[in-house]
Amino acid sequence: MFQTRHRWWAPDAAGVKGHSRDGVPAVCLLGRPRARGTPLAWVQRRRAMPPAALEDAMTLVDLTPLPTLEDIFENFALLDDWDDRYRYVIELGRTLPQLPDADRCDTNKVQGCVSQVWLATLVSPGPVLSFRGDSDAQIVRGLVAILFAMFSGRTARDILDADPVAVFERLGLKEHLTPQRSNGFRSMVARIRHDAQAALRDPI
Repeated sequence: MFQTRHRWWAPDAAGVKGHSRDGVPAVCLLGRPRARGTPLAWVQRRRAMPPAALEDAMTLVDLTPLPTLEDIFENFALLDDWDDRYRYVIELGRTLPQLPDADRCDTNKVQGCVSQVWLATLVSPGPVLSFRGDSDAQIVRGLVAILFAMFSGRTARDILDADPVAVFERLGLKEHLTPQRSNGFRSMVARIRHDAQAALRDPI
């Protein structure tokens, strides 16, 4: 299940049956999920969906609100199998807004990642930092989404005071990602912290 702007949706196996609460023909409506963010049922069902239904459902996933860090913690706790947790991380990456081509530049590339990762930083008075980014690797894109849930919209001081390693360990990612992915995660954190330090040195 997942939330669009106006109603809760859950794709069924056929992808077209059911109706919404306001009577508009749609995919099957199953009720409100326990946690916001990328749907757990959707993570588990999409493998069995025909291509046309998958495309329609992915359009709705694009409307899913970005999850908070607490959403991610709760959803991880609901999934016992690490295969499903990996799929959930990948689906988190799908919640990221599309990164404009202009931001896919060398300046925004994160060094130290095996895959390509771009991170664009916007600094507003406070200083408050907001981020947008992308990766050419699905699992890394999900890690980017987790970092944004942790850091985006926070003050530079809050970012520097945060403990992303503790979050990484609480989610169990330290034990279940390859050393290369873990190093990439640390490189992304280092880049975000660097930008926070720069914002404090040269405030708007």
